[in-house]
Amino acid sequence: MIRSPLMNVMTAAAIKAGKALKRDFAEIPSLQVSKKGPGDFVSEADKRAENILYQELSRARPGYGFLMEERGVVEGPDKSHRFIIDPLDGTTNFLRGIAQFSISIGLERDHEIVAGLVYNPVTEEMFLAEKGAGAFAAGPTSRDNYRLRVSQTREISESVLGCGIPHAMRGDHGLFLRELAGLMPRVAGVRRMGSAALDLAFVACGRFDAFWEHNLSPWDMAAGILLVREAGGLVSAVDGSPDVFAQRNVLAANAALAEPIRDLLAVART
Repeated sequence: MIRSPLMNVMTAAAIKAGKALKRDFAEIPSLQVSKKGPGDFVSEADKRAENILYQELSRARPGYGFLMEERGVVEGPDKSHRFIIDPLDGTTNFLRGIAQFSISIGLERDHEIVAGLVYNPVTEEMFLAEKGAGAFAAGPTSRDNYRLRVSQTREISESVLGCGIPHAMRGDHGLFLRELAGLMPRVAGVRRMGSAALDLAFVACGRFDAFWEHNLSPWDMAAGILLVREAGGLVSAVDGSPDVFAQRNVLAANAALAEPIRDLLAVART
């Protein structure tokens, strides 16, 4: 388990924000909800969690910059470090009472992700990684604490994939349907869970053999990317390029499946 000062800071901030989310999750009918786009909701719970994370991390690491889903960019005097935060990844799940959502915190140093944390406040399951130190799970019981390893599945016919599905007025629906049509007959199953950060964590711990999604933002991916890499997996954009933030999409998989899945996705683009 990682016990560095940095990870202690990130863990404490996530747990504090998670307590607020958990309280709000139990009171969903009373939440004030506003739309910021079709099918894209932001709640008072989202804002509260982000404020807690910002306050806690700013106090512990003064001078660091921030990139956050709600506040956007907050510049700090330390230009080498930046926290990339999604206070509530899986907002639609949250508002529907589905306990599949997460807090995601990534730390960027000189444009490289060096620490990541994904936390589900309802299950109290946390996934964390530091560059070069490995990736781990932590939870409320001893059996929930273990080192993360990507799956050992080698045959695509035995694989279970996670994905994201574009919703109303967002994304390329035709492309996704072509990708799905190319993959479904060849794999054991495809799942759409609703939180990209948790989906990437699920690749890191071997629950999914691979995950792909388009139209993502850095805060959706930052922590999960490091989790997968530190667990022995491969991460790239869907077309194989390394800059997932610029491409705004991601493919994460174990080493045996990354290339064949990427090849099948490429067919859909042609």
